[in-house]
Parts: sequence; structure tokens; C-alpha cells
Amino acid sequence: MAQRLSTAEEYEALLEKHDTWLFDCDGVLWRGDHVIEGVTQVLDLLRRRNKKVVFVTNNATKSRKTLLAKFKDLGVQAHVDEVYGSAYTAAVYISTILALPKHLKVYVIGQSGLEEELHAEGIQTLGGTDPVDNTLAPFNLNPESWKPDPDVAAVVCGLDTKVNYTKLSKAFAYAQKEGCHFIATNTDSTYPSTHGLLPGAGSISAPLRYALGKDPVVCGKPSGTMLDVIKAKVHFNPARTIMVGDRLNTDIEFGKHGGLATLLVLTGITAESEITGPNASPTVPDYVVQSLGDLRIADKASLGTSSRLRTTAEIRITTTD
Repeated sequence: MAQRLSTAEEYEALLEKHDTWLFDCDGVLWRGDHVIEGVTQVLDLLRRRNKKVVFVTNNATKSRKTLLAKFKDLGVQAHVDEVYGSAYTAAVYISTILALPKHLKVYVIGQSGLEEELHAEGIQTLGGTDPVDNTLAPFNLNPESWKPDPDVAAVVCGLDTKVNYTKLSKAFAYAQKEGCHFIATNTDSTYPSTHGLLPGAGSISAPLRYALGKDPVVCGKPSGTMLDVIKAKVHFNPARTIMVGDRLNTDIEFGKHGGLATLLVLTGITAESEITGPNASPTVPDYVVQSLGDLRIADKASLGTSSRLRTTAEIRITTTD
């Protein structure tokens, strides 16, 4: 059973127990374009205590450079070496693990952030934001209408808000070729926006998975591929590392598969009903808090305070009353 943290001493013990902190972003640090209350103070607290901070996001629409701009706009301190997105992980997987020869190409279903990360790794791309493929005109396999590029050796699929039948058809045609790699940045079914949930990258790749009759290599959480990329760059002891997330089937599973402790926050995807009661998920985090911002009062424990933390939910109830 997950431990519900509620006192300053419990938060202090959590801080003492872990030297490296991995954070999901959407639903943990911010919702849409609004930072969650208390997050910047908590991150500052961790840095003051010389904790390693790493941001691990399945967002494949933005490159690390673009993600850093969002961190800056929201007033959240971060360095490019601390940010790991599924677009970056997919690019590193293709360039390093697959060691794709430079003359070969990747067909992309995705947005500019994914293309940027692939290009940064020296990978040539087709599709993506190319206006030729962002058309609603009927697709035709007739050789006079479309000639497949024989140098395409992989198909990579991320979130694409302009996905269409042309892109899916070309990706399907390439992925059927013998030896062509089928890769997904992540398989999130949904993602949180400012005004509610929208279909995620997993919903974009689902038609291809169904048509091809096979699953892609997944580079985002909960896949171990992302953790392998992080381990290659960041030295940490898994026994003293914790993954903080808002989603059971990605963030928490990611931490568990990697032998890390896990902390679930309830400010994003996962609802209270998913972790309690008869229909609770079999995925159980080690710790649960209402919000990452609640960790702010850990400083009180170091000052000898034993006052009980009022969670975000409790404050809301008190205010309502």
C-alpha cells in the first residue's frame, strides 16, 4: 500500500532518503501554461540540499531547447542537461542504439520538436512538418502520384496535431518494408491541456499498430530505453533515486521498472479513485501526495517543527467552508 505523506517529518525523511529526483512535467510541475503552486519553491529546496534534479517528459512535440523556453516562461529553473524528452530519447536511440547510417532517412509523424531532435543527431527526415504531407487531399499509391524513398529505414511516430491519412499511409507503406524500424516516442493515450484531456501520442500511433499488426519500439516512459539514455548522461544510485509523476501507467511504471522509488501526485492524470477502493489499479506507488508543492513544509522539520501538513485538498475544504 502506498504511504500517504502528511507531516513535515515525513517529507523531511523523504528528502533525506533520496539524492536524485526525476520529475515528469505536465501535471506535476505545471498544467498547460500554469505552474502548480509551490513547485518552484520545492525545486529550489532540492537544489539547496544538493539533490540532482532531472526532468523526464513524454512530450514529443517540443525539443529540449523549446522545453527550456517553457521552463523559463513559467519561472522554473532548468538546464538543458537536466531535460529528457521522448523526442530526444527517440533521436538518441536511432543514432546510437540503431546506429543508423547517415545516408538513410526516417519518416516522421510528428511536429517540429521531434524533427529538431532528430536533425541534432544528424538524422535525415521526411514527412513531419513538410507541407507536401500536411495536406487533406486524398492519398494515392499510384507511382505517378507518390514514389517511396528507398533510403527510408525507420518510421518514428509522436504526437502530431496535424496527422492525416497521407501521413498514416506513407508511414504504413514504409513500415511494411523488410528491415524498416517502427518507433514510437511514447504511447500515452492522452495528455493534459489547460482545459482538459486530449488524445496523446499513443492515440496517433494506434492506427499504425493496428494496421501493421505489431507494436513499435517505445522510447518514452515507461520504457527502459529512456532510463538507459538518462543513465548514460547522469550518474545516480537507483536505490537513492525517486521518480515523481502524475500517471500510473507511465511515470510510476517507469520508476518501478527501473528499480526506483515512486511518488504519485494527484494534480494531473491519476484520480483518487484509481489508487483506492475495489477498482484500484494494480500499479501502486511508494508514496502519494496531493501536490508536489506540499513538500515545501519539509524545511519546518529541520527547524524542529512537528506541525501537521495541511494538504492542498484540506486547504480547499477549509476555504470552501
